Formats: sequence, C-alpha cells, structure tokens
Amino acid sequence: MPQAAVSKIFVAKGRPADHPLIVHLHAAAALKDWAKDIPQEAFTLASAFWPGPLTLLLNKADHVDSCVTGGLDTIGLRVSAHPVLLQLLASEQLAVAAPSANPYKRLSPTSAQQVMETMDGKIDAILDGGECEFGLESTIVSLVSGSVQVLRAGPISVQQLEQVLGSQVTYLQSHQVKVSGNVAAHYQPQTRLCCLNTTQLTELLNTTDMKLAILSFSPLAANISVHWRYQMPQDAVQYGRRLYQKLYQADQSGAELIVVEKPPLDDSWLAVQNRLIRAAYQDG
Repeated sequence: MPQAAVSKIFVAKGRPADHPLIVHLHAAAALKDWAKDIPQEAFTLASAFWPGPLTLLLNKADHVDSCVTGGLDTIGLRVSAHPVLLQLLASEQLAVAAPSANPYKRLSPTSAQQVMETMDGKIDAILDGGECEFGLESTIVSLVSGSVQVLRAGPISVQQLEQVLGSQVTYLQSHQVKVSGNVAAHYQPQTRLCCLNTTQLTELLNTTDMKLAILSFSPLAANISVHWRYQMPQDAVQYGRRLYQKLYQADQSGAELIVVEKPPLDDSWLAVQNRLIRAAYQDG
C-alpha cells in the first residue's frame, strides 16, 4: 500500500496523521496478510460477521507501513458487506485503506451526493453504491490485550459478539486507544447541535424564538410550530440507519440550532448514544 497514496487520504480529509485508518479486505482469508499473532477469536468473529460492519483491531504484520496505522503497532481490518466494494476488492485482490468520505470530525455521509458536496475537488472520483445500509460506522473490537473489548459501539452489539464467542465482551466507553472515531468532537454537522431530554425539549419549545431543527423521539404536539422537524424511529437499528441522513437534512434546513431529543439509555442504543455525544460536544 504506497505511502504517497495513503498520505493523500489525510490531506483530503484534514485528518491528523496519527489517527489510524481502517483497511478493507476482500475476504477473511486476507487477515494473515495484514496482521500477526491473530487469536482464534478473530477468526470466529470474522466467520460470523464478515462481510459486515465489524472492524477487528489486531497486531499489524511487520511489513505494514505505519502511515496506515497512525504510527501504532495495531491495525483495524474489515470486510465490508457492500456488493460494489466487495466486487472491486475481490476482482483485483485489493485491500483499501478507507475512512468515512468526509472532512475530519464532520458529519459522516450516507450518500454519494453528500460526499460530492463536502469533498468535491479533494478526491478524484466517487464510486456510487447507493444509500448506506447501516447508517452508522462499524463496531470496532480490540483483540490485542488477551480479552475482547469493544472500542467503538456500532451495528453489531456486545450481546451479538458474546453469543458467537460464548464468553464475555467488555465495552470500554472511555479509553485512550487510538481508533477511528475516538475523539471527543466527531460526526458533527455545521449547525450547532444539542441533545435534550423530553422535559428540556418541551421547555425550550415554549421559551425560544430560535429557528430549530428537531429530531424528536416522542411525538411532538401537532400545534407546535418549528422550523424543521422529524420524528425518529423507535427501534435502535432503524434509528441508526436514519441518524446521519436526518442530521444532514437538518443541517441543510437553515436552522440556527439542531435539537435531538435523547433516545433510551439501554445497551441496544450504545452506538446511537456514542454518536450523539460526540456530535453535540463543544470545545471549551
């Protein structure tokens, strides 16, 4: 994987060079080409969830250039379930270093049109495979410490991982491991975003004259007039599929503030909660 080509990814995104990339493989058989000292759990998870939204963090093979891994001795590997990407990788026996196609820390795109609007002039081409199926970034699982740890919640839950492995999987909500998406402010629209519970949202609606774009979880009263609104799905998976798409629409609506009504706090919502916390984070 030529260093010059990989470095262009960081330039295009404005991404720090020490923020590691995920390498997309054409098949699980290529794991041994990119990682070493691979535990059996990695092959078990790959067999169960690849192709799919699961990234495995492993010890990188000695030949892997550190520009891909942000200077770390670990590497994130994944086999995507998207048929267009899979066909490209399989036909050429390729591996591709590929983060989200967006400026660093900004809202993740879910369509080629969004990529064009934020990355036009910074990349040479777009491979349009249609709307994203899962909506959220992959689950990242570390297998380098002798245990199985989720470092980034995603479409594949802790419970699903435990069912396949037959052993405990921990979710590290706070950690210092450098992986994709592990910064305080991330997945952010241009418009300021805040997350409120139902009571706080009701109070805001009754006291402000700001132009609000609202992603609600509970139904809003029909007589409440807001600049832009959308009621999000009640199911965590469907909510995740819609989240970035609706945040993008809210961002384009001309609102002064995007308000997201907080969804439930149970474990099935970990991935959504993770993205909302980072999307709402404000420095200082």
